[in-house]
Amino acid sequence: MSTRQFTDYELSEDIVRALHSLGYEKPTDVQNEVIPIALQEKDLTVKSRTGSGKTAAFGIPICELVEWEENRPQALILTPTRELADQVKQDVTNIGRFKRIKAVALYGKQPFAKQKLELHQKCHVVVGTPGRVLDHIQKGTLDLERLKYLVIDEADEMLRMGFIEQVGAIIDELPTDRMTMLFSATLPADVEKLCHQYMKNPIDIEIQTPEAAKVQIEHTLLTVRESDKFNVLKDVFVVENPDNCIIFCRTQEHVDYLFRQLDQMDYPCDKIHGGMMQDDRFLVMNAFKRGEFRFLVATDVAARGIDVEDITHVINYDIPLEKESYVHRIGRTGRAGKTGKAITLVTPNEDKFLAEIEGYLGFEIPRKDTPTAEAVAEGQAAFDQKMQATPVIKRDRSDQLNKGIMKLYFNGGKKKKIRAVDFVGTLAKIEGVSAEDIGIITIQDNVSYVDILNGKGPLVLKIMRNTTIKGKLLKVHEANK
Repeated sequence: MSTRQFTDYELSEDIVRALHSLGYEKPTDVQNEVIPIALQEKDLTVKSRTGSGKTAAFGIPICELVEWEENRPQALILTPTRELADQVKQDVTNIGRFKRIKAVALYGKQPFAKQKLELHQKCHVVVGTPGRVLDHIQKGTLDLERLKYLVIDEADEMLRMGFIEQVGAIIDELPTDRMTMLFSATLPADVEKLCHQYMKNPIDIEIQTPEAAKVQIEHTLLTVRESDKFNVLKDVFVVENPDNCIIFCRTQEHVDYLFRQLDQMDYPCDKIHGGMMQDDRFLVMNAFKRGEFRFLVATDVAARGIDVEDITHVINYDIPLEKESYVHRIGRTGRAGKTGKAITLVTPNEDKFLAEIEGYLGFEIPRKDTPTAEAVAEGQAAFDQKMQATPVIKRDRSDQLNKGIMKLYFNGGKKKKIRAVDFVGTLAKIEGVSAEDIGIITIQDNVSYVDILNGKGPLVLKIMRNTTIKGKLLKVHEANK
């Protein structure tokens, strides 16, 4: 961990204040290396392990560099999965909250028209998956003329998922006079080729995994027959008694089967995979982050970039077929200085995949025997007690940040010829309210939403019930959460 403070960088008061509210205390190693160079707008390639704080490493300089006054997108952040796109959008919104940075997420299985509407409003940062971003570019709904910053996040996963050509097609459409940052946990040859092709003398940063981080995750290998897997898994649960745990399966069918088995036995669990509706995936991930249930059964869709605090165990119910996937799966635990356990069930005919993983890791995963009946019996009482305990719901990191913010709903928008400047002009005339107290303004056809900062929401709400905007008296109330 760096000894520097965020105040040591050339960051505006609005950004530093948001970081403080979010509980960011000191920059991580990757943030310490990246932020000063990114603020100079130099191209960067960054190789850093999962869970090292990469999102804030690019999110902080992006929020600092974009100009609030410019209405068109200035930064594009590409991510391999929808969950990661949504999370990065939230992170950017939180970091840029007091600067009023507006971020939009673009990904599939969401209405194109709704995204098009968001892009037509004031928008500083676009976060999206390559397919949907390219779709918007080709249909002319994503304005690239003012784009100055490009971030390619989880570049190795883009390659693995077959997105690298789409990424290239997107870059070909962007202004050449831009800054490009590429982040990756690993740097395969195709990713390096992408860097050289599209970047200007990039500065290469590689954050070595400190020895302390290497021992943060305790790796264990259990050899089992396929037919014994489920019983061994139940025994592992009892002996390990995890606070919360992700169980990775290779296919959607395996996830569905395993979830049904656990659910029938009243385990506090849920599932996530690519075959589910996107809204359902978000609901599951958000509930898991809040600690509403302990066991999440997942395919690799949940392995990349999803930052859930305090995952104590990752269990590979199916060994991954690709060596990189092992690293990304286990990276869900042992994050931000915490310790974690990674337990892998391997069948006797999977030696080939195991050898590839161990070669990639550079060490042999310690073998252990499956839990004994005595060990299970000894742990059963503590396991049963934790199973019956009421979940403690965790507060989101942004709760403190959002404490002084009230979102107001107004029943008027574009069709009533109302613009953001009309809200700012009217609200700033209220005694005790200044432009700094007005946050993100979202204007739709028939409704508008305005964030009021610094605890001034109740005052504005009271006054605006009897105050016109552009000669119109609009209904106003606190927006639904």
